[in-house]
Amino acid sequence: MPLLDFLKTKEDAEKAKAGKKIVKKTEKVSAEKKETVKTEKTESAKPIVQKGKKGISFSYEAIKKPHISEKATYLAEQNQYIFEVLPNFNKTEIKKSVEGIYGVEVLSVNIITIPPKKRRMGKVQGWRKEMSKAIVKVKEGQKIEIL
Repeated sequence: MPLLDFLKTKEDAEKAKAGKKIVKKTEKVSAEKKETVKTEKTESAKPIVQKGKKGISFSYEAIKKPHISEKATYLAEQNQYIFEVLPNFNKTEIKKSVEGIYGVEVLSVNIITIPPKKRRMGKVQGWRKEMSKAIVKVKEGQKIEIL
């Protein structure tokens, strides 16, 4: 717009007349910073991508959260940790996800499926959710910091 040309510098006005794109110094610096940030993030922590029957899934999708109980703390002393997992993942996928998230070497995985149970609150009757847990044994000398 010719009305606002007085706000532009002389170089910007000449480039605008010639039809060239105007790139400011701040944009150049921010573009360089974005490139360096992108390279740092991608190199440090890459999730393991698994291709299988269920499609593409990332390593952290198998595990919901660590299961913290009295029994879990006793097992932690023996290098075994308990995680709540999604019921449609198998032992090898759970092993890869624990290795990918925590960076430890997993020796074995045992899966426990707890069935849904009837619960009653007065007249209202319902079901408690089904849950799957995985007991993961880690190589001796390695630890997983849950708390």
